[in-house]
Amino acid sequence: MATTDDSEILDFYRRPGEMSSAGKHAGLLGGHGCDLEVLAREAQGLILHEHIAGAYGETISDTRRNEVHIRTLENIIDRVLSHDPRPLTEPRSLGNRVIGNCRDYTLLTVALLRERGVPARGRCGFGAYFSPGKFVDHWVAEFWSEDQSRWVRMDAQIDDVQKRLFNIGFDLLDVPADQFLIAGDAWSRCRSGELDPGDFGILDMAGLWFIAGNLIRDVASLNSKEMLPWDAWGGMPQPGDHLDVAQLAFFDRLASLTQDPDAHFAEIRALYEGDERLLVPNVVFNAVRRRPELVATGEPVGAA
Repeated sequence: MATTDDSEILDFYRRPGEMSSAGKHAGLLGGHGCDLEVLAREAQGLILHEHIAGAYGETISDTRRNEVHIRTLENIIDRVLSHDPRPLTEPRSLGNRVIGNCRDYTLLTVALLRERGVPARGRCGFGAYFSPGKFVDHWVAEFWSEDQSRWVRMDAQIDDVQKRLFNIGFDLLDVPADQFLIAGDAWSRCRSGELDPGDFGILDMAGLWFIAGNLIRDVASLNSKEMLPWDAWGGMPQPGDHLDVAQLAFFDRLASLTQDPDAHFAEIRALYEGDERLLVPNVVFNAVRRRPELVATGEPVGAA
């Protein structure tokens, strides 16, 4: 576990990455004060979750729904400001929020924390608080608490409407480890037989293959490359794939490393940069749109 002496690790997670950089909008994120509740409300006031809009009485057009495919924070903020040019600290009406999901709330929260000098990173895994008995594909932000000398997980997506909708009673600014399982924890507990991999996924997609995909996404995020939840590349299995012995060993290793990423920081960095199964390429496959896309722009590549 990192301490305040581990400057290399903490400095890495203070710096914006390709996805989390606000780019030309960096000055709009503000750098004064770090009230976690305020930061969470700021994210909630700019983003509307594509699958929960109905709980707010909002209907999303097909055109607006396409906003969920925007990868970089700079481009997300572009879209926010195109709807409503006011300061980002001002909550938008439901019709003027950018359409996103858990990854987008996480990306914005990570950027807001980093702008204030707080080490932060996105974690990809599974939430236990959306559907009883199930672990649903989910992202949260993780930040370094100087006071507690530990990484703390916060879920900025869940506002008062969603607290009631999902009957959540725990502290969303310090999500318990049994309520959000990082992909590595999910993998190890399923491999040991403690949990059923069929309970991990989203909609009708679940299983070890799904957890394996999130493991690679989590490794990428630990390397400051927070991709869309449906971006696929490298060593990710195909839906329903049966993993062979070599694949199982590979993901066993990733799970071990990511369960305590600070203890393995150098190894995770080197493995990510040196293994094409992990490194995010310039072109990834958007599994929702069913097409390869340029990471930087989202433009399709080749045949659709």
